[in-house]
Amino acid sequence: MTALLFAYIGVATMLALSCTGSVYGLTIVGSASIGALKKNPGLIGVALVLSALPSTQGLYGFAGFYILQARLVAEMDILTGIAIFGTGISLGVVGLFSAIRQGYVAAHGITAIGNGHKILGPTMILVVFPELYAIIALLVLILVNGALPA
Repeated sequence: MTALLFAYIGVATMLALSCTGSVYGLTIVGSASIGALKKNPGLIGVALVLSALPSTQGLYGFAGFYILQARLVAEMDILTGIAIFGTGISLGVVGLFSAIRQGYVAAHGITAIGNGHKILGPTMILVVFPELYAIIALLVLILVNGALPA
């Protein structure tokens, strides 16, 4: 039962942290979008796209749960429980911080765009960089899941 407890703590933490990061990131860029839209209501499309980007880390947490759910069985060995715990914590922490930082990058971009600077392309490129680490954390979870005994 200890292995299953470790696994569930890892999965729950993964979901909680990655979704919390998305909430923070979304509110950061959403707040900046509101300010930019006050100056230029025509930016609604740009604001929506940039505002939605930090939500993906929460989706990665859910995807991690979906990938691992078949392994959450009472008969799992302790190493499987610890592996799920570790990968869950890793994806959760990386998702938390990458979503928040992505929100800041997007917020600065939307603020500059709202001030008349034509930097949507560079902003989109820069906003992807924090995302890459959340993707790497999800890929590690997938690789670890594949390496676990059947």
